[in-house]
Amino acid sequence: MTINILFLSITVKIRKVNPEEAAHQSKVEELYQKNRDQQISIRRLMR
Repeated sequence: MTINILFLSITVKIRKVNPEEAAHQSKVEELYQKNRDQQISIRRLMR
């Protein structure tokens, strides 16, 4: 009988976000939400 054991360690490093990246991410999320809402309204019209 053979026992195989695998040890795995994961290290998570917290990334600091500068104000420019935060503003960009906020804009991306806003555009994504806007686009998603538009797609939902178009699908409702097509039903």
